[in-house]
Amino acid sequence: MVVSGPTMPVTSHQLDTSELVELLQRSAVEHLTSFRQLEAQDFVNVTTDFEALCAYKCGEYQRCLRLSTDNVRTLLGVTATPSVPAYPEFIQLMDDDIVSLIGLTLIVNPSCREDGNFDYDSVDQLHLSLYLMTQCQVKLHHSVTSLAQTLDYVEVARERPNSEHFILHQLLLKLTERKILLYISGQLDSYDTVTRLTSSSALR
Repeated sequence: MVVSGPTMPVTSHQLDTSELVELLQRSAVEHLTSFRQLEAQDFVNVTTDFEALCAYKCGEYQRCLRLSTDNVRTLLGVTATPSVPAYPEFIQLMDDDIVSLIGLTLIVNPSCREDGNFDYDSVDQLHLSLYLMTQCQVKLHHSVTSLAQTLDYVEVARERPNSEHFILHQLLLKLTERKILLYISGQLDSYDTVTRLTSSSALR
């Protein structure tokens, strides 16, 4: 005779683990935002970088774009800005492309795993805001002119003092630039195609 142990009843009201994860992330973002507000008492920074990350993660692209655009405009006038740590606890707030970028740096250069290697353990607030701004503009199908303005911001960020000393920061800028150029190229190709088709129809 086989005696089975007690089993837990399955109900339709069981907690959805994805909802629990989202609630925990939002709670963490609230605490991180409070930390940014404390930092802002001592030096210039923006306090909504984690909020923008969370908004993007949740698909709130319009809100993320508004926060990121405000952050970019604020940070462009600041010489040195804080960074968002690229530790596993923070990476889960980031999108797949940034996670892949960080992962590739770990594979290509194992020394970046060492403690105190600041070239790889964080992402600059400005560079992250530019990336999020770009991603939201693309997802919301903004105009070529809008993305061209963001590309100008990328160039300004690249010229900031000491920005070339942080490898991950520069890689994220290059990724952002490439996404902008690919989007602009695609939009222009589509425009040329429509123009040719319109011209051909008019000649018939």
